[in-house]
Amino acid sequence: MTWEPGARAEWVGLVNAGAIAPITEEACQRFDRDQLMSEARARAGVGGKGAAGFGDYSFIEPFDVLVAALEEEADLTIVGRWMARRFLLRLLQVRLQMVEYVNAEPGVRDEAIVEPLFVCGLPRTGTTLLHAVLARDTARRAPRGWELLYPLPPPVAEDERVALADAELRMLASVVPAMDVIHEYGARLPKECLSAHSFEFRSEEFTARYHVPSYAQWLEGCDMTPAYRCHRLVLQMLQRRTGPARWVLKSPVHLHSLPIVRRVYPDARVVVTHRDPLTVLGSATSLVANLRWVHSDRVDYAAIASELAARYRASLDRLVDLDAELRGTNVLHHVRYADVVRDLVGEMRSVYEDFRLPMTDAVNAAMRDEQAARPQHRHGVHEYAFDDTGLDRADVRKGFARYCEYFGVAADA
Repeated sequence: MTWEPGARAEWVGLVNAGAIAPITEEACQRFDRDQLMSEARARAGVGGKGAAGFGDYSFIEPFDVLVAALEEEADLTIVGRWMARRFLLRLLQVRLQMVEYVNAEPGVRDEAIVEPLFVCGLPRTGTTLLHAVLARDTARRAPRGWELLYPLPPPVAEDERVALADAELRMLASVVPAMDVIHEYGARLPKECLSAHSFEFRSEEFTARYHVPSYAQWLEGCDMTPAYRCHRLVLQMLQRRTGPARWVLKSPVHLHSLPIVRRVYPDARVVVTHRDPLTVLGSATSLVANLRWVHSDRVDYAAIASELAARYRASLDRLVDLDAELRGTNVLHHVRYADVVRDLVGEMRSVYEDFRLPMTDAVNAAMRDEQAARPQHRHGVHEYAFDDTGLDRADVRKGFARYCEYFGVAADA
């Protein structure tokens, strides 16, 4: 097969043709740091000028690189520019509110995040399912979509924040309905916590959605510590509202930064998922390509595949080294996708035993209920093929051989 982008909704064509003037006028404004900051201040009702009030200035450099890349490289449609602009404004507005909140409630930084459980691994390896199942343990808590987009407590009511978050998260499928087949987004669903990185503008949310090579290069070489400190602060703010929690968190991007995860969360435990890299690359390339198709008419499928292959190969080589270093410490637990499909609850029992967590009958039953509520292909079949990537099978096998051999990852049938 040859990759074809999903059909866009009818309204998208009208907007991209310039037929809806208010959206066009908003979308046609340049991505400009000062203008975006000024508008975010107005929306948040915060005074001042420039970067004052946005907290630690460590976000300025990545923000500048990102907005320049969006303007000069991303080749966004009108809808894409409109969505990207609203995304940036929401991040800036919430960042202002976060700084105000911490200044008023400095004790929030003393909230203890105890023994968080991270789920990570290559995309499309079952991380979403594992996260949802682990979240059914009432002793644990997973952040929901609305909490990660709007983490601040009242005065904004919870139902208002849920509605705002749902409108943003569902916009992807509103543009390209097939997005729900690939990955479902919703305000009340457990969500990847990389959204907390975005408040620092050090996040793969941007590289997944947009063709921004200069920003991707910057992100690849940057220190992700500020992003994880912000990640921790978001959890602390959420926990301040509802009391102590044992967090269960998920994102494939944690795979790239596990030493930093361990520095920011010294008592963290990590479940790492594994699957045939050829299958992963076929599926992940399709996901990123469709995300970019939501925002742009230009999608270079082969370039996406090549970029993902290089990034994953480097991260998995580092994972082999880290696992060898940590062997016997009960910090990392490895799960193969094939075993999850065969016996998910059995694999969860193994996770709990390894990390010395109590697995009660109630937890076991809740996990089975969650699994039953998530039948494979419930939104349709995500069709993809490795051959669409343009990558050479033998070269990919060779590049990932060390990883596959070390973790016993077999080729998918």
